[in-house]
This record gives sequence, C-alpha cells and structure tokens, in this order.
Amino acid sequence: MRTDRCGALRASDVGRKVRLGGWVHRRRDLGGIVFIDLRDRDGTVQLSCDPKWTPAPVLEAAAGIGSESVILVEGEVALRPDEARDHSLATREVEVHVSAIELVGPAVTPPIPVAFRDGEELAAEELRLRHRVLDLRRPELQANLMLRHRLLQRARATLAAQGFLELETPILTKPTPEGARDYLVPSRVHAGEFYALPQSPQIYKQLFMVAGFDRYFQIARCFRDEDLRADRQPEFTQIDIEASFVSADDVRRFVEDVLVELWAEAGHTVSAPFPRLTYADVMERYGSDKPDLRFGFEIADHSQIVGPDAAPFVVDALRAGGRLRAILVPGGAAWSRKDIDGFTAVAKGAGAGGLMWAKRAEGDTSDAWSGQGVKALGLEMLRRVPADAGDLCLAVVGPDTVTSPSLAAVRAAVIGRTELGPSTEHSLAWVVDFPLFEPDPDSGDPVPAHHPFTAPHPDDVSKLTGSPGECRSTHNDVIYNGHELGSGSIRITDQVLQRRIFDLLGLGTEEIDRRFGFLLESLAQGAPPHGGFAVGFDRVVMLLAGAPSLRDVVAFPKTTAARALFEEAPTTVGPAELADLHLAVTRPS
Repeated sequence: MRTDRCGALRASDVGRKVRLGGWVHRRRDLGGIVFIDLRDRDGTVQLSCDPKWTPAPVLEAAAGIGSESVILVEGEVALRPDEARDHSLATREVEVHVSAIELVGPAVTPPIPVAFRDGEELAAEELRLRHRVLDLRRPELQANLMLRHRLLQRARATLAAQGFLELETPILTKPTPEGARDYLVPSRVHAGEFYALPQSPQIYKQLFMVAGFDRYFQIARCFRDEDLRADRQPEFTQIDIEASFVSADDVRRFVEDVLVELWAEAGHTVSAPFPRLTYADVMERYGSDKPDLRFGFEIADHSQIVGPDAAPFVVDALRAGGRLRAILVPGGAAWSRKDIDGFTAVAKGAGAGGLMWAKRAEGDTSDAWSGQGVKALGLEMLRRVPADAGDLCLAVVGPDTVTSPSLAAVRAAVIGRTELGPSTEHSLAWVVDFPLFEPDPDSGDPVPAHHPFTAPHPDDVSKLTGSPGECRSTHNDVIYNGHELGSGSIRITDQVLQRRIFDLLGLGTEEIDRRFGFLLESLAQGAPPHGGFAVGFDRVVMLLAGAPSLRDVVAFPKTTAARALFEEAPTTVGPAELADLHLAVTRPS
C-alpha cells in the first residue's frame, strides 16, 4: 500500500511518484487549496491538494477529512515554495502534490490533541492515560518506545556474544520473600491455593546454574505490589543475568559491558571499569546509597569541633551518641531566606527535627557568620569549619538514621537549586560491601538488606554468630546520576549456610522446608559458585530518553494508584467467576 514512510521523504526524492499512508495531524483550507500534515512513526510530510494537480473529487474529499483519520494518498514529491521551506527539518523542504486520496480509517473528533511539536499543549496526564492510544501517537512517546526496542536488541546481542543463553522462567510461581508484597493468583483446580507472580526470577535463575546452563539471561517481566512513584510500576522489565564459576568482579564486568553498549546505542560514550565506592563510604559522604556523583556538596562530620557555646539541644544530641553533620554550599550565602526555608522543609520531610543554617561573610570577626544556626552551632565550631566567604553551612544533629537521609535529601535539593554545573554528564559507579542484614524498623530483628540468597562477605562469615548486623554482603549496586540502575550479588551455594541464614531470619525448620525445600534440595545436588545481577530496564530507558517518568517509556502504564485507566483495570468480576476460583469478596465495614 505504501512506497515510503512520511518522515522519510527528502529533497533527493523530488519528482518521484509515491504512495503514503498515515494519520491526518492537521488540515488547513486556504481558498480552494487544502494542505494536510500527514503523520506516521517516522515524522510528518505536507500534502498539497491544489486544483493545478489534484482532481476536483479528490480535492473535495480532502476538504472533508477530520483530524486523526487514516488516509492513503498518491502523488509526486516536490520542493516546497522557498517561503514555506524549513531547512532545519528535512521533511519540511518537500511536499507531496496529491493526485489520489482514500479515507481508510475515519476518526471521531479526538478527545485529546496529539501534540507534535514543541509548544503544542498537552492534555492532563490522567486524561492522556485514559486515551493512551491517542497519546502513543505523539512523536516523543513513539521515539521513547523505539529507543526501548533498540536498547533491548543491543542488550540481547551483547549478552549473547558473551555466551549467555536467553532462557525463560515461570510467571506463575511460588511466593518467596523479595522485599515487597506478591501479586497472588488463585488456582481454580486447587481450591484455596495460590500462585504468585514473580517479583524476580531469582530462585529459578539460580536453579539454572545448578542445572549446568552456566550463563543465563532473560528480559524478565516482574511484579511487585507496592506503593508507586514516578520511577516505579507494579509490573516492570529487568535485564536479568546469572553466571557460574564467577567472582563479583566477573559479574560487574558483564554488567559494565551491557551498560556501555546501551549508552552507546543512545548516543553517549561512557567507559568501564566504573569507580567503586563502599556502602559505608557513600553513606558517610552523601547520606545515600545512590548519590549523584556529578556534584560535590559532600557531608562532613563536625562533631569533634563543636564548642561549649553550642545550643544545649546540640550538646545533648552528641552526648546521646548522635553526630553533627553538615554540607557546605559554595556561594550559597547569596540565596534568600525563602530558598533556605525550602531546604528546611526538605530536611523535616526526611525525618530531621529541623535544619540549622549559617552564612559566612568576609573576614573572621564575630559577625562573619549570620543566620539562625549561629546560636545553635556556636561560633567556636563555625570558625573551625573550612568555609570561604559567601558559603552556606547546612547542618543536622542526631543519630545517623536521621542525619543521613535528611542531609541526602537536602543535598539533592541543593543540586537542583545550584547554578554550578555537573562535573560530568554521565556518572556511573559501583556501590559495594552492603550490609547483609538490617534491623526491622518495628522489632529490631535482622531482616535481609536485599534478599536471603545473598552470600555473606567471605571476611565476615564469622560474624554471623553473635554479630550478624555487622556482617557485610557480596551485594553491589550500580548507580547513575543519583539513580540505582540495578543490583546483584554472589549467591549462597552451601545448603547448610543457606539454612543458617534462614534461621537468623527467624524461620523454623518446617517453614524453611515448606517454602524453600526445592532450592535447598537442589543446592545439595552439586551447586557451582555463581552470581548474578538485574538491571532495571524501564529506568534505564527513562534516563536515556530524558523522560520525567517511567510512564513515558512504558506503552500501557499504571497510575500511582496502580490503575490502568485505558483498559480500566483492575475491575470487579461476577459471582460465577469468583465461585470457580473458590473466592468470596468482603467489603470493608
């Protein structure tokens, strides 16, 4: 039906007879001449319907075609008049002189506009999600999904070249602890029993290693029933890998190879190996395990220089085992009180009781520092802070569980507010030596910092007895410009050690065998050393596309309330379907 795509026509095609198909983006009637912008996934081209070359019936038909209707046209490519030519856009140098037109997909008046160019207004996001098919016609979203396709193919080719086999794991599986709630699927044939949708293919990919497949990868669909935000969806895609007879360095090299190739596919150059930082180091310097390393503004501990003139609440917090930590912002003294109040709100939102601030002027006199934090911090401390004139000091006092998240949030806000440019456009790095356990926020009992199949750091295995909270793991994350791209680890391959980890998590023997007996049985049958990693593919696409949300790189996303507005899911089902599944629905009183 077509000889060319609309967006593919160039000045070199002038004089060619072409057949095109696409959507009517805009129609303009100018005194008996009709112009139509015809759009397909490659772009738009102007159709010119003029009595000089367009038969009268065709011209009449063109005048009645509505927006977003699908048409087939025939005509000849010609240069546009000089005054209408746009040399910055290749397809706007030419137009098609229409000789025939056929309406093949008439459209009702669209409920939302399909914005094509910068400056054209977008409908509200919820309305666009409700009419997702129309919104997906936008060039930005089509470009995002085409980038997604190219990145997938690049990842597949890279891993296949390294000897990885693309293998599939079940979607209907057994509930396992992965850090979030499972989506459960009731069984019709086994009354009262449920499958779970996988939060990750974790156990199955380990079983592939035990089975001898050596290197596995999968573009895996995963499901987690958790609260959503801009960079999270209840169903998501990850590039999942696992390999046998490898060290943590080997796994990191595989991941670096994939990410370097993905960035290249998006037109960027990054190099490996990526820098490595320990978990303890990034938490101390940045308060976060996924800091944006393109900027400075590191957190410093000033507890040792606090003087007797500090406020009583500061002294009391230090005596209770807390620390006074702060960020220095070069040139930040120029910011207004409104700006600083905004940082205070950020700190409070992250758990701090408040934010102490002080500005340094010229000199080293008693009035060199000003701001509400002067009395709280004390001049003795401020005079010893390595600040220059014009700097702003932002400080929080308390335990690390307060100062780290609050100052990390303040640092992110400072980065968003500062006019200082980043040191580099792309900052990829590894964070290693994560803790194996973390305390449950309610009970204080140890829970997996990631998942219970992560091997302890070989130097810390002895700490499992008596000091499990001090045990490091073989887990590592790869971070990029303040985002976590993925995580992985070396796995536990000794069934005795795996049982010991389950014991530390408070699982009894019967529960261990019921939930993980198949894994332990497999490990007992000869398991090679192995490890793996999972890259959050949706997030990678979002970042490389420069999109503000995952919803802009997923074809049919959910809202932050986990609803699919276009297809209206989830939805209720009738009594008969519930009876088949041996279920009954109760409503909250």
